[in-house]
Amino acid sequence: MAQAAVKQITFIWKGLDKQGKPIKGKVVAASEAAVRNQLRGKGFIAKKIHKQSTLFAMSSSIGAADIAIFSRQLATMLSAGIPLVQALDIVGNGHENPGMQKLIMSVKLEIEGGNSLAFALAKHPLYFDDLFVNLVEAGEQAGALETLLDKIATYKEKTEAIKKKIKKALFYPTAVMVVAIVVTAILLIFVIPEFENLFNGFGADLPAFTRMVIDLSKFIRAEGIWIVLGVGLAGATFVYFKKRSRAMREVLDKAGLKLPIIGNILTKACIARFARTLSTMFSAGVPLVEGLESVAGATGSIVYEKAVLQIRDEVSTGMRLQQAMENTDKFPNMVIQMIAVGEESGSLDEMSSKVADFYEDDVDAAVDGMSSLLEPLIMAILGVLVGGLVIAMYLPIFKMGAVV
Repeated sequence: MAQAAVKQITFIWKGLDKQGKPIKGKVVAASEAAVRNQLRGKGFIAKKIHKQSTLFAMSSSIGAADIAIFSRQLATMLSAGIPLVQALDIVGNGHENPGMQKLIMSVKLEIEGGNSLAFALAKHPLYFDDLFVNLVEAGEQAGALETLLDKIATYKEKTEAIKKKIKKALFYPTAVMVVAIVVTAILLIFVIPEFENLFNGFGADLPAFTRMVIDLSKFIRAEGIWIVLGVGLAGATFVYFKKRSRAMREVLDKAGLKLPIIGNILTKACIARFARTLSTMFSAGVPLVEGLESVAGATGSIVYEKAVLQIRDEVSTGMRLQQAMENTDKFPNMVIQMIAVGEESGSLDEMSSKVADFYEDDVDAAVDGMSSLLEPLIMAILGVLVGGLVIAMYLPIFKMGAVV
């Protein structure tokens, strides 16, 4: 019978090694006595042991990249013949992220209590989704856990590479626009008033453009705090409802897929994730109908998730995968034809992998192209914002020079 998992705590210790030299380190264990036993088994003499303080500890958040690295490390160790519990112990103790350490050690305790790896991972759905758990379960049942973990690691690495590419492409223009807005705000709040004081002594009417900029500066200074609070509240409300409202996420996904330049990249990324996940699930021996449910959640878009669930429902009634994909009107003809060839030849996993490779390369090229297109656009926007303010302030000076 499986035993309940014991809470694991990170301890910091100082002591002496076998040669009597000072040594220190961290150990994740259930109690101080367990730490002493572990150290004694390694030949170390513990002098001081205390719990790691969480008050000033570094962020222990766990990201998708951490899970990908964990999958790769575990697959490598199991392929080398290291027992599962020992492999988890090595990976857990060697991880720099405290949160990841606790997660791995809790999984290890579940396995030591008699549970399977899939059962232990399923207890942490925030980090290990249904796709991950299903593949691990298939690997355990088939006696090829290291092979399936290797496939999971490859899948995670490739999908994370796509996400990083897209985030990198969007980060640069976003950062530049934020800086442009901050610089414009500084000019309106601190610089424009000085020009306004200078122009007050002219005794002449200011150009309409200059007057408009000065009025905008007065408005920003008078209502700036409310504008900032309003934008902050709107942003917080948006994030709150985006996390909790599926309908809102669906609207955002639909809008994102229709954007002029970015929409095409997001569509290709969804197709790449669909094909990569389908290939991974099918090569693991997971039945197609069962696998499509996990594939749906891995597409990264509610629009494509609904399309894949529609495919699953139609395939479950006996329809061919190719026809079901065609009915959704979400997949290009090339993808449908390659899937059809895979079905006919009995190599659906291989053809899906080829589709994923093609679209992943296509996303890379599209992201690089988008970066080249956005740079001149960003420069134009910066020129209009900053250059417009400068021209507005110098127009009265030019006018005065023309009169003289």
